[in-house]
Amino acid sequence: MRTLIQNGSLVRSTGIEQADLLVENGFIKRIAPDLAETADEIIDARGKLVFAGFIDTHTHFDLDLGVTVTADNFVTGTRAAILGGTTTVLDFATQDHGMTMQDAFDLWQKKAQGSSCNYGFHMAISEWNGEHAAEVERMVAQGVTSFKMYMVYDAMRLNDGEIYAALKHMAALGCIAGVHCENYDILNERIHELNSVGMRSPLGHPLSRPNEVEAEAVSRLMRIGQLAHSPVWVVHLSTQEGLEEARRARRRGQEVYLETCPQYLVLDDTRYAEPDAEKYIMSPPLRKRADGDALLSAMTSGEIDVIGTDHCSFMMSQKALGGGEFSKTPNGGAGVQNRAQLIYTYAVRTGRITLPQMASLLSENAAKLFGMYPNRGSLAEGAEADITLYQPEGESTISFRTNAHHCDNSPYEGMKVLGSISDVLLGGRLVVRDGKIAQEGKGRFVFRKPGQRYRT
Repeated sequence: MRTLIQNGSLVRSTGIEQADLLVENGFIKRIAPDLAETADEIIDARGKLVFAGFIDTHTHFDLDLGVTVTADNFVTGTRAAILGGTTTVLDFATQDHGMTMQDAFDLWQKKAQGSSCNYGFHMAISEWNGEHAAEVERMVAQGVTSFKMYMVYDAMRLNDGEIYAALKHMAALGCIAGVHCENYDILNERIHELNSVGMRSPLGHPLSRPNEVEAEAVSRLMRIGQLAHSPVWVVHLSTQEGLEEARRARRRGQEVYLETCPQYLVLDDTRYAEPDAEKYIMSPPLRKRADGDALLSAMTSGEIDVIGTDHCSFMMSQKALGGGEFSKTPNGGAGVQNRAQLIYTYAVRTGRITLPQMASLLSENAAKLFGMYPNRGSLAEGAEADITLYQPEGESTISFRTNAHHCDNSPYEGMKVLGSISDVLLGGRLVVRDGKIAQEGKGRFVFRKPGQRYRT
């Protein structure tokens, strides 16, 4: 099968080039201006931006919280992802208490069957000891080279000594671990304080987890990583203060990678006063406008590495399980379909970042950091033909009614966005045509090697 993409503007981290791409048998065969090649299918990309397929570094599909399960499984979640130009998601295979990592890996492989985009897993660790340490090598042999640890949640929390030991062990194997950074003891005490004075509504959510709760935990992680001689990766960074702690560590010579999410760039904590505020209850919470501005500025200067979505969707009926109390409401929101449009609209078109920076943040950096480059994240001859075409013209309004995720709400409801995903190729197959699904269920597991630690 040969597909020729003509007349497009190829966007790479190094710049923008007017050129054609010839795709053959699932790979990019040739890149050059004005290719005169025969093809089974020709796509006219005139006026469009051609990117390496986007990679979402942070999703939670089919996650069982005990009291409820996320609204999106891999079938619905990856359908929304591919329509949003995302050709690979990295979900979290969760090793619950009493499970081995192999148990979690096998379970998530079953969950992921029928995916419409490619998928890989970070292994989320809830227990750490010598037995689990021995499992890391077995995970690497099966293509899982990144891990996640939590400083929060009774079912997942590791103590500082365990985080130190895990970071040290993983670094020796060339792996990297992301950490959810919040001071759990302090936020629990603040929840107790707020409840004691009757503050139980969503307005209490950001008050229970102020900026300092994240910043203290980021600072602590930086020092733990320094002692472990390990790289550190902060997931869903949301505050200016947390960013400053990461900057301090980098100035000390530490290897620090930062992920943020669109919600922390384009939304703020005034949303908790809205009638349906439960849909904004996520952790970390939405912050002040100044925090979003600081993160956008950090994107401008190249200090942010990747942008995930932390897609963890719940129906409003599931959000209502908390009975209106913020501390009992399932945490998370939908966003996997809207990431590229939000970044293009509110970061590129506002002049905060360039199109090449968008390519880095949504694709290339993730491919490098998580062991997929140059096969993915790259518009290069010989790379996998995971390709996203973006039509920069036009305006639309985000709504859960037109999104493909299985969720009756969106934190971005009513927001105007510029441009749209027009076509997506997955392994050379045209799976999205003119903004609509053309082929479903074509995703496959991405075996990953240890990543390229480009901040060393």
